[in-house]
Amino acid sequence: MKYDLIHVTPLNPVIGAEIHGVDLSKPLGEATFKEIETALHEHLVIFFRDQNLSPDAHMAFASQFGELEPPHPFFPKIDSHPQISVLENDEERPPETNYWHTDVTWRDKPPMGSVLYGADVPSSGGDTLWANMYAAYDQLPDDLKAKLEGMRAVHSIEVFDASQNYDNAKDKAALSEILKKYPPQSHPIIRTHPVTGRKALFVNSTFTQHIEGLDAAESETLLQALYDVVKLPEVQVRFSWTKGAVAVWDNRATQHYAVADYWPQYRRMHRITINGDKPV
Repeated sequence: MKYDLIHVTPLNPVIGAEIHGVDLSKPLGEATFKEIETALHEHLVIFFRDQNLSPDAHMAFASQFGELEPPHPFFPKIDSHPQISVLENDEERPPETNYWHTDVTWRDKPPMGSVLYGADVPSSGGDTLWANMYAAYDQLPDDLKAKLEGMRAVHSIEVFDASQNYDNAKDKAALSEILKKYPPQSHPIIRTHPVTGRKALFVNSTFTQHIEGLDAAESETLLQALYDVVKLPEVQVRFSWTKGAVAVWDNRATQHYAVADYWPQYRRMHRITINGDKPV
């Protein structure tokens, strides 16, 4: 792909690229943004270093990708900009997102993607990994690809909450209320990307509950085999954060994992999420 207004440096042949020559604190022209968007579709996650993003600038940049999602139902947020979630960890609040997942697949229309800003990062550690779910699909043998065509899986926030070992009445009551508002959703196991037309594996160990039409044992065995593909280094990129770095990822064809090796150091990230469409 040829770019005239930005400089794109792939981090590996499979996923991830750094974008240079762009100041995200200033308004972007349409042509420049289109090249950034093209780079996102090509590399699935793109990174910008040494940015100084005010909440207004963060909102303006994210809005160019599409309509922004409402404030996240569970994360703290910036009061003046409630669509910016604050992901903050320190000695009293250890990191808890060290698991492979695609964001919010327990909703009918999971997000298109997110724009994450490193407002304050630890001196070492705290990397994030992304996996290319096109490449994960391509790793599957042909007979398994054929088997998965047309199959669907149920996604639920209950899967994640169950992993937290909630066992008191207050937590169980809270989970019950959450499930009323966000009931389980059925999505295709193989998702076709609405822009590129490519097929991507669309199950994740954090939110996928079971495969429809299979008994529990068969469903679990098949899901575990699919989850294992995400763990292959050949489909991944690992990004080391620096203060002021920005990551933009396509939630429709990636999973990510936030490494929790920096505790008890302080880390503060600002995230905006962009509305998505119904997986098909």
